[in-house]
Amino acid sequence: MNRKPVNSIDDVIAILDSIIQESIKNEDTLGYFAALYQRVTIEVKEGIQTNRFDDDPRMEKLDVIFAKRYIDAYYDWHAGRPVSLSWEKAFQQAENKQLLVIQHLLLGMNAHINLDLGIAAAEVSDTDTIGSLENDFKQINEILSSLVNEVQENLSSIWPFLRKILSLSGKIDNYVVDFSMKIARDGAWKFATEFVLYKHSDRPEQLSIRDQKVARIEQIVTRPGKWIQFIIWIIRLTEKGTVAEKTEKLTR
Repeated sequence: MNRKPVNSIDDVIAILDSIIQESIKNEDTLGYFAALYQRVTIEVKEGIQTNRFDDDPRMEKLDVIFAKRYIDAYYDWHAGRPVSLSWEKAFQQAENKQLLVIQHLLLGMNAHINLDLGIAAAEVSDTDTIGSLENDFKQINEILSSLVNEVQENLSSIWPFLRKILSLSGKIDNYVVDFSMKIARDGAWKFATEFVLYKHSDRPEQLSIRDQKVARIEQIVTRPGKWIQFIIWIIRLTEKGTVAEKTEKLTR
């Protein structure tokens, strides 16, 4: 797999498109997360163009560093090179045919938000400037939050009875919002403010500790409580479409 250098947000969007198209061609479930992530990146780009952020150049730098961690992990995995434990767990589950689209998305969001976002935030800051990043960091969170409803609308088209199930029980809805929007984002900021304090020589060890902690969340996503498992079982019975068709729906 060949790819272009990642130097700008446009490069990120183009490479994500390549991953999406490759995933559609190969019926690869890893395309689910790439489709969602491309939409987030496009929103960030539009935010930069409309001066949504306090520091637009810094935001683009953050976005590129952040995205590159995912892109590198994706290509390294396919090339048989080692990746972080968090991404390894997510990529391994791509072959799990029992998982729903939403579970594949959560696995990607866990590795990328809980691990990668905090590292990227620390890389564009230092101990004196990390505080000034918080507002823009939260702006990214708002962009992610704004896409939740859109994603669930698309998922409802994949699962005909999802909307009816959600009207009876908000469990899946809360599962998505609580996990990806609150736990992951808040944890990422806390990790960023701690990680930036470490000397560069100490960061690999701290990154490893964080990586192991984040990787354990994979079990929560793939083996949730009995009530969630029951809801997932019902949804799985009605999930329709090929991997390629589901990926394409998530790009809309």
